[in-house]
Parts: sequence; C-alpha cells; structure tokens
Amino acid sequence: MIAMHPVAATRALRKHLTLAAMSLGYGVVQLDITIVNVAIDSIGRSFGGGVAALQWVVTAYTTAFAALILTAGALGDRMGAKRVFATGFAIFTVASLACALAPSLGVLIAARAVRGVGAAVLVPNSLALLNHTYSDKEERGWAVAMWAAGASVALTAGPLIGGALIAISSWRSIFLVNVPLGLAAIWLTWRYTMETSASRQRHLDSAGQLTGIVALACLAGAIIEGGKLGWTNGFVLAAFFIAILSITAFVAIEWRAEQPMLPLSLFRRRAFSSTSAVGLLINIAFYGLLFVFSLYFREINGWSPLWTGMAFVPMVGAVLIANLVVPRISPVIGPPITVVAGSATMALACLALLGTGQGTPYVRLVGQFVVLGGGLGLLVPPLTSMLLASVERSRSGIASGVLNSMRQIGSVLGVALFGSMIGVHGLLPGMHISLVISVVLLAVSAAAMLFEIKSTHV
Repeated sequence: MIAMHPVAATRALRKHLTLAAMSLGYGVVQLDITIVNVAIDSIGRSFGGGVAALQWVVTAYTTAFAALILTAGALGDRMGAKRVFATGFAIFTVASLACALAPSLGVLIAARAVRGVGAAVLVPNSLALLNHTYSDKEERGWAVAMWAAGASVALTAGPLIGGALIAISSWRSIFLVNVPLGLAAIWLTWRYTMETSASRQRHLDSAGQLTGIVALACLAGAIIEGGKLGWTNGFVLAAFFIAILSITAFVAIEWRAEQPMLPLSLFRRRAFSSTSAVGLLINIAFYGLLFVFSLYFREINGWSPLWTGMAFVPMVGAVLIANLVVPRISPVIGPPITVVAGSATMALACLALLGTGQGTPYVRLVGQFVVLGGGLGLLVPPLTSMLLASVERSRSGIASGVLNSMRQIGSVLGVALFGSMIGVHGLLPGMHISLVISVVLLAVSAAAMLFEIKSTHV
C-alpha cells in the first residue's frame, strides 16, 4: 500500500472536513422540515394556540427560506461564500436557541422566521463551497452526492428524532439539538474551508427581494387567516390585495433590473417553466399533507409525539430509497416519463388515503405512506436534471436556486392552504378535502410533463 504524501493527506483531510461542515449545513435545514411537524401539537398544547397559530410556526420558517434563498446565493458571490455560510450558521444556531427558550408563541414564530433566514443562507453557499473545494469533476460529483445523501438521512430521521426527544424531554429539545451541530459546523468552516473569491460586480436586487418577501408573506397570511377569520374578512381581503400588488411590482422590477434576483427570461423556456411549476405543485401536496397527518395522528388518534414521529419514518425513508433507485430507472425510460410516474404514484396514494377516518389502523395507512414518499423520491432527481438541462451551464446556479425557491414556496402554500381547510371544515373533512386537492395538483403535474414530452417530439 502506497502511503499518501503528508501535504496531499492534509489537503484531502481539509476537503473531507469541509464536506462534513457543508453536509451539516444542508442536513440541519432538511432535519427541520420533518422534525417540527412532530412537535406542532405539543407546541399548541404548551401555548394554547389554534391551527392557524401552528401553521405560522411552520410557515414562518419556510416563508423566510423561500423568499431569501436566491438573494443569499448572490450575497455569497459578492462577499465570499465561506464568510456568508458561517454567518448563516451562526444566525441559524442563535435562532434555534431562541426557539428553545421562547416564552410565548409570538416569540417562537419570530425566532422561526429568523431561523429561516439562516437556512436560506446555508443551502446555496454550502453548494458553492463544495464546488470551490472539489475542482476535479469526479470528486465534485461524489462530494455533492454525499452532501445530498446526508440531507436525505436527516430528512428521514427527523420524525423519529423529534418524537424521541419530545418523549424524553419536551418540544424545546428539538431546537436545542441544533446548537452543538451549529457550533461544530462553524468551527470546521473557519478552520478548514477555503474562501471563494468575492465578486463586487454582483449586485443585490434589494427592491425585488423586498417585494418578494411582502408578496409571499401576505399570500400565506391571507390563506392561513382566511381559514380562521373567514374569506370575506377585511384583514384577509387586504392581505390578498397587497399580495397581488406586490407580485405585480415584483414582476415589473425583475423585468427591468440589470441583475435581477429572478431572471424572468428563463421562464420563456417551456421546459424550465414546466419543471418549476411541477416543483411548486408537488411540494404543496406533500408538505401540506405532512402537516395535516401530524395533526390527525395527535388529535384524532391521540398518539404520542414518539409514535407520530415513527409513523412518518416509512414515508420519508421511501423518499431516500427512491432517490437511490431512480438513477437506474430515469436513463432507461427518460426523465419526463419518470416524473409522470412519480406524480401518478403520489396521486394514487392520496386517493387510497381518502378512506382514512378516526381510529383507522396504521397498518392500513403505511402502504400508502410508502407509496407517497416513494413517488416523491422518484420524481425529484429527474425533475432537477430536466431543469438544469433547460439552461446554459453558466446559469445552472440560478436555475437550481429557482427550483429550490419554488419548492419552498410550495411548502408554504401547502401548509397554509391545507391548514385553512381544517380550520373551515374540521380536521377529518379538511384532511379529505386536502387529499382531493393533492390528487388534482399531482394530476396537473403529470399532465404538464406529458405535454412537455408531446411538445418535444412534435
């Protein structure tokens, strides 16, 4: 066995420790997506909040995440990704501590929003630092695969970890777990990660960012509060009106901006538009249902947080398994057909779940949960590759950012919309309506991909 030269060994160690720090950055973001759903009922019992308040606990995080992720990537280009990444992790860590110590629901929601800011900074800059650290194409491919795999493991483990922590301690512990992880990642980043070059020519689209935040926050707020106050309430109507004005202003600003946060010209490409739309629709369905079934297991079936967390493990585990299998399937049948198959699979699972009622045995649900998660895992990788293939390689970063942003917006709207269905109609009827909406959205996603296939072959 040939010994590695000390300099080469040191360089390899720095790369691996950088990968560890970046994986922690993406991992804690994915962990939060599933871990908090297990805790929402416990949080509600602790503070006495209703469904609308619990929706804000979830959506405050995803709204900030979705609205800021594109600007966060540009900020890393302008100031150096290492500095921005470490700052983002510090924000995420401090906000996690604030969530754990929150004395009221309002403080918790505000801390969750700040946490979303940190998450938005972590994802694009972690990928940028990996790209900078691993210059060899094959090495970089391996590193990105490890980065994504670690996040999938965190997503899968989230419900089980959350349920176990709540059973041992309380819901506050699900936020405290991020503090040592954050401190370790910050130290690894400063100690071993190389800084990227700063590009002062990269400007930030402040006007576009502001209008985007207002539009998304008001739209989510209108949908959430509409389920509580009624759709004709003055506050709800005003929020919808401001959201429409903000969206209009956002489009006008992005159309004229020299360096837009969201280049609207990309949406002239049919493949880019259709894949972005599908990313939005599937997340409305999946993450909205994750929120709804968390309430179902806790409030209707009276399960503990631990058992609720364990109930979701097969679903999110199926996402990971499908992610590993799909590289062998997609090249054979083609990415668009794979996306159609994934959407149709998820829709069938939602149809099968329509028979769920009070006290339905879990053994009758677990198969549908596995199919639902498997469908999501089947379609996301080919959807991403299709979107990246629709743009020049030099614009792959912004394209990836758009897909991430669209999927997070879908998460915001899913929790807001489906939670409102529960607020208006009650938990079980609202859950059934949410499943029907999910079937429609997933059918539209499949139809969009079929249209894309037909247009490509004309």
